Amino acid sequence: MTIGIDKIGFATSPYVLRLEDLAAARNTDPEKLSKGLLLKEQSITPITEDIVTLAATAADDILTDEDKEAIDMVILATESGIDQSKAAAVFVHGLLDIQPFARSFEMKEACYAATAALDYAKLHIEKFPQSKVLVIASDIAKYGIGTPGEPTQGAGSVAMLISQNPRILAFNDDNVAQTRDVMDFWRPNYATTPFVNGLYSTQQYLDSLKTTWAEYQKRTGLNLRDFAAVCFHLPYPKLALKGMKKILDKSLPEDQKAQLQYNFDQSILYSQRIGNIYTASLFLGLLSLLENQPQLKAGDRIALFSYGSGAVAEIFSANLVPGYEQMLDSKRMEKLDQRTVLSVEDYERLFYEEVDLDPNGNQVFEPAAHQTYALTEIKEHQRIYQKVEK
Repeated sequence: MTIGIDKIGFATSPYVLRLEDLAAARNTDPEKLSKGLLLKEQSITPITEDIVTLAATAADDILTDEDKEAIDMVILATESGIDQSKAAAVFVHGLLDIQPFARSFEMKEACYAATAALDYAKLHIEKFPQSKVLVIASDIAKYGIGTPGEPTQGAGSVAMLISQNPRILAFNDDNVAQTRDVMDFWRPNYATTPFVNGLYSTQQYLDSLKTTWAEYQKRTGLNLRDFAAVCFHLPYPKLALKGMKKILDKSLPEDQKAQLQYNFDQSILYSQRIGNIYTASLFLGLLSLLENQPQLKAGDRIALFSYGSGAVAEIFSANLVPGYEQMLDSKRMEKLDQRTVLSVEDYERLFYEEVDLDPNGNQVFEPAAHQTYALTEIKEHQRIYQKVEK
């Protein structure tokens, strides 16, 4: 049985901050961001946008009524949870009107959890071949005004419909995972922004890649010659570029090295304009590769490196399916161009905007322009979401 990604959708905020403007406001050399991080822009969310609205929008873009009847599991991977008890997936299940006899739950392990969700979905479909699983990675990365991590903030969601006989990518049974108990990035319940040991986290990312890749090659007998492209978790593209250089085999023919590098460059195009979206970053890179590299062909094998601080890493691969191009969006860049550009002052206003409940736990919100789904109200401490009428 062939199992993999049948459809893939994406959503981000309607607002964007240009990093050259942020650099000017912070008295920073803009090249530290454009060249040092390989970033250009970041998506900014209003108070009415969260992981639920982003997830619902990403999935709404790809699901048909037939899909919603076949889906019997909804998994939402995030590290930006909005409730300590109720899974964001339950909200999304309701907003999308998916048939009721489905499991819906949330998964967490920093930026890695969506990969675990794909593993779980695959096992489910092996047992129930006629079912479909909706896997959504949805996150909002916030570090704080004036912090070192501020330029790498972002917001977005990637939704993937997993099924047998997929029309985009077919998974291979070659997953290799690694866990190590480290404190490179974490956010306790009492903290609104994460604690980051930046240099240590970089070291952990690169060493997890090196050691997991070595084990992957040992177990599978594969090496870079067997792959058309490698996609990486993208906290910021420059770190992934370092990772690419770390595993690049010096014995590879020069033309293949150049092709791998070119395909890597295509995989970071969306992240350069959206920023870090944690669990969704790897799959945004995959989407960017597929939608911006038309020379990829059916049968091409793509390696994927997933990393979540704390830390869990995994390498796995998938092969492109004939006709995969028909399942993609050729106008994604144009849609990113349509976002509303914020001044630094407007960005800071949105950043500091907080819920201000009355004594009974109520507040009404006005959806931002161009939202598909929005948080419209908090009523007696309950979050109320609605699809926005166009």
